[in-house]
Amino acid sequence: MTTFPVQTPDYILSFQFSSWYLIFSSISIKSTIIRPLDQAFKEYLDSDGIFVPEGSENLPPESSPSDQESDEDDAAVGRSFSFPDLDERIRRIIKEYGAIFPKLNFSSPKDASWVLPPSSPLKCMSPSDVYILLKSSDFVSHDLSIDTVFEGCQYDPSDPPSYQLELVLRKWYAIDSSREFRCFVREGRLIGISQRDTNFYDFMNEPQTQNKIIETLECFWNEKIKSQWYGQQDYIFDVLMTRDLSRGHILDFNPYAPRTDPLLFTYEELLSVFTQGLSTPELRIIDSALHPVASRNAPAHQHNMLPIEALALSSGRDINDFAYLCTNEIQQSIDNDD
Repeated sequence: MTTFPVQTPDYILSFQFSSWYLIFSSISIKSTIIRPLDQAFKEYLDSDGIFVPEGSENLPPESSPSDQESDEDDAAVGRSFSFPDLDERIRRIIKEYGAIFPKLNFSSPKDASWVLPPSSPLKCMSPSDVYILLKSSDFVSHDLSIDTVFEGCQYDPSDPPSYQLELVLRKWYAIDSSREFRCFVREGRLIGISQRDTNFYDFMNEPQTQNKIIETLECFWNEKIKSQWYGQQDYIFDVLMTRDLSRGHILDFNPYAPRTDPLLFTYEELLSVFTQGLSTPELRIIDSALHPVASRNAPAHQHNMLPIEALALSSGRDINDFAYLCTNEIQQSIDNDD
């Protein structure tokens, strides 16, 4: 028995959103998949700088002189990306869902939630919100290249696997992160359940609550997932439980692979749990405010953050222009202070 199952392109592709959503849509979050996408959209996500395509913002009914000056500045920068058809599709979906959050085939831009209001992380109300989240994310860059998508897989470089980028727009909800769990399935057995959020919740320490979580998720997997998952029987799925912990909603499926975070387990520990042949899955929670995970004071994904002023200043510029403008801004601030 090895720590990980054999990784093949077909195995990895079984976890892209379009591969599983139609099967499990009745127990998942309402979503719309947009594919194929123009090559220009991939080029936009791959391009330097953080900026939004022209025409993607929700413009006010009337523009003021300052708005016009801003438009002229943007034109001078020479932003060359525009997706009017995609903008219109996104706006229609926002109108239908009320608000959305985006992801690509495998990855969501949760590391870029800081670019939108903290009161509603990942909540998108315009095409520009969608684009700026994706453009600011390190996570979604994984989905842009077959080298990263199929990392660890064996295939003939002269005949690479077929892969098509997709944009997924999901109905946005204010989710209670304390009810999110990651579940680990190995060779058709549910072996582990981990709390996803890195905060300590006192109610999680109650034995009755822990038993309820295990019982509900085991039943949910047996009745709703096990017989419907037709791919390789090694997979990881994320679930949002209802407030009374009696039901679940699928958030995502992930490959049983090093790229998927085992959270409160290690994969070596999961292998040990599997070989023990326990009759019920092992539940791991953050059981104390002093837990090494819970004691982190720094915000999640802080490596990916920068001041909002820098974000505005960087729009459409390469790194040399950005550095020059930053230097000028700092010097002007010093002069103003004098």
